[in-house]
Amino acid sequence: MLAANPAVFVAVAVFFGLAIGSFLNVVIHRLPLMLERQWRAQCAEITGHAARPEGEPISLSKPRSHCPSCSAQIRAIHNIPVLSYLALRGRCASCNTKISLRYPLVELATAIVSGVVAWHFGFGCQAALALVFSWYLIAMTGIDLDRQLLPDVLTLPLLWIGLLASLWSTAGFTSPQDALIGAAAGYMILWSVFQIFRLVTGKEGMGYGDFKLLAAIGAWLGWQMLPLVLLLSAVVGAAVGITLIVTRRHGREVPIPFGPYLAGASWIAMLWGPLVVERYLGIVGLH
Repeated sequence: MLAANPAVFVAVAVFFGLAIGSFLNVVIHRLPLMLERQWRAQCAEITGHAARPEGEPISLSKPRSHCPSCSAQIRAIHNIPVLSYLALRGRCASCNTKISLRYPLVELATAIVSGVVAWHFGFGCQAALALVFSWYLIAMTGIDLDRQLLPDVLTLPLLWIGLLASLWSTAGFTSPQDALIGAAAGYMILWSVFQIFRLVTGKEGMGYGDFKLLAAIGAWLGWQMLPLVLLLSAVVGAAVGITLIVTRRHGREVPIPFGPYLAGASWIAMLWGPLVVERYLGIVGLH
């Protein structure tokens, strides 16, 4: 049914994307907290000090979603993606505290991205892989914007999924050889930039998570797409950074997360990368 009706498949992807977006909000908020608790516990074990009490355990499923202001549990009827936010006018049903606009934006963005992927690839295994790739990118974008962190628990599985997907000739986006070279090249490119920048300035210009994310992107898309990803992310990142500094919304010494720009550029490259490269080569007379 979905294969024979592209419009229905897109609608299902959008609806499913809303639900996934709601889950991604949980991942963006809770995963850094879970990792911080793990790191503190490990540090306490290494140093021999007693770990301080952390309160109730946190996982991606427990405790149930609740208002951060009044701690009232969010009822199922108030947890419908986007619609509940609009119905409640962006406020908690119990204490009337304002709810961050980020939650419906993540849900809406995930729905739109899912719909575009479904429309572009059509029903099939390649669309399923592209959806997984897209959802990972959204989660990492949110976490990097909030915490300037790209967790290994997201970047490394994405890397391995990309390498394994390349073995699936009918669904992968590149060959196993190109995926392996892409993973190695992606990591080494940003690692080299990091080392040169530190040698010249004595400062660290980016985090190791950026290396791993670009390695994962190379594994998914192949080494051929890395120049396009780097160019797009660098141009957009520089434009945004300069704008924030000029408008005094961001200090010169305050680091700007690079992960969101890598994520956006790689998503564009996944959908339209070969077309963009072909058009560019045609313009410069190399194709």
